[in-house]
Amino acid sequence: MTDAAIEDDAFALLGPVFAGRSALLLEDDPALAEHVEARLRRAGFARVDRFDAGEDALGAAAGHAYDVLILDRLTTGLDGLETLKRLRASSGPSAQAPALMLTALGGERQKVDGLLSGADDYLAKPVGDEELLARIAAQLRRSARAAVPAAPSELVNGPFRLSPGARTLKCHDRVVDLSPLEFAIVSELMGARGQPVTKTMLWDRCWVEWNFLPDNFVNIIDARISALRKRLKEQCPELPEEMHPLIVSARSQSLVFRDLGPDS
Repeated sequence: MTDAAIEDDAFALLGPVFAGRSALLLEDDPALAEHVEARLRRAGFARVDRFDAGEDALGAAAGHAYDVLILDRLTTGLDGLETLKRLRASSGPSAQAPALMLTALGGERQKVDGLLSGADDYLAKPVGDEELLARIAAQLRRSARAAVPAAPSELVNGPFRLSPGARTLKCHDRVVDLSPLEFAIVSELMGARGQPVTKTMLWDRCWVEWNFLPDNFVNIIDARISALRKRLKEQCPELPEEMHPLIVSARSQSLVFRDLGPDS
C-alpha cells in the first residue's frame, strides 16, 4: 500500500470504530455544539445528544448508556467538571463511559483537576476535527480492551511482536534495540492497530517528563520519528524496501504504524 493510500485509509478505518456509537455532548456554545455533532455523525456516530446545561446532561446519562462523553467545563448551571464527578459517583449506565473534556480552560492545573475528577482525556479549545476524532477513537479502543477479561499479553503485527510486560519489541524473534522513549512511541502506534495517533496524543503519552507543550513539540517528535524509522529499517533487514518507512504520516499531524497483517 502506498503512503498516500495509508494516509487516506487511516482515518477511513475509524468508520467501523464509530459506527452505531452514541455520544453525550455538553456544550453551551450553539455553533460549536452543532459543528461537533455534525462531525461525529459524519464519522459514523448513530446518536449524538446535545445539552447546554449539566443538569440536563446528568439526567440523560442516567437513562442511556453512552459510549463516550464530551464535556465542556464552563456551562450553564452545573458545570462539566461537577457533572462528571456526579456521574462517576452514580450507578447509572454511563457512569464508566470514557469522558473527554473539551474546554477553553487549558492550563496545567486545570487539566490535572479534570483528569483527577474522572476525565480520561482533556483537550483545550480550539481543537481540529482530526485531533478530536483520533482522541475519541483512542478512548473507545481502550474501553473495548478493558471489557475483554483476558487481553493478549503481546501485540503482533507481521514479523513484529511487542511485549508490554517485558518492554521488548522483536522482529522475526530478534530483539530490536530501542530506548525507553522509542519503545513508548512504538507501543502507542502499534496499539492503535493501523489507526491514526495524533502528534499531540503521542506527546502527552510518551514525553511524560515534560509538564507543558513546547512551541516546537512537532519538530521534536518529527526528529525522533525520523531516527526511529532509520533504526527499525537497520534492525529489520529482512523486510522489503517497499515496507519502509514503517511509521507513516496520516493527514498533517498524525502517525500510523503500518498494518503488516498476521505474516510478512
